[in-house]
Amino acid sequence: SLPGEETRASAIGYSSGWKTRWQRDRSPLVAFANKDGALSHSGGEMRVPTFFMSADSLPEKTREMQKTIKDADCYIVVSPEYNHTVPPALSSLMGHFGGSNYACKPSGIVTYSPGPFAGQRAAMSIQVLCHELGCLPVSKLCGIPTVADLFEVDGSPKDPEDRMLKQLPALLDQLEWMAVAMKNQREKTGVP
Repeated sequence: SLPGEETRASAIGYSSGWKTRWQRDRSPLVAFANKDGALSHSGGEMRVPTFFMSADSLPEKTREMQKTIKDADCYIVVSPEYNHTVPPALSSLMGHFGGSNYACKPSGIVTYSPGPFAGQRAAMSIQVLCHELGCLPVSKLCGIPTVADLFEVDGSPKDPEDRMLKQLPALLDQLEWMAVAMKNQREKTGVP
């Protein structure tokens, strides 16, 4: 593991009061920047974006992550709000892989926060990032406020009928529709 890993994970906002060790150990920085992670070559920081590196110089895990991103037909970006915006680890991870990997594919945005704003300020930043990368966000958003009141530590909903959870099906329906339509168009005409 990287020196200072826990300090860096805490500094990027993945350890609020309701956070468990299980959740902290699976933060983007820990998951992707560790010695076996896709971004281990840069410590999870945007030192050298993959699109500036030759394919043969990319570490195997980074090539695997790039292939996963490129092969996807759509993306669901799930993020907490950090200082009223997207967490640096998430924007760094997405930014490591250039827009050609995300091009002409839709995205859906799910945000959450420990407070009442449901991460919506982060959602606005994520929309801009997704537009720039070419994975256009669908119009439906899903924002989960007071996340600790809605979910158990294992991620299951405390009340599956809670009105805030009813946002997700509409987002997923829209995302699936766009993913199928955009895939058909990519296959028919290619990517501009």
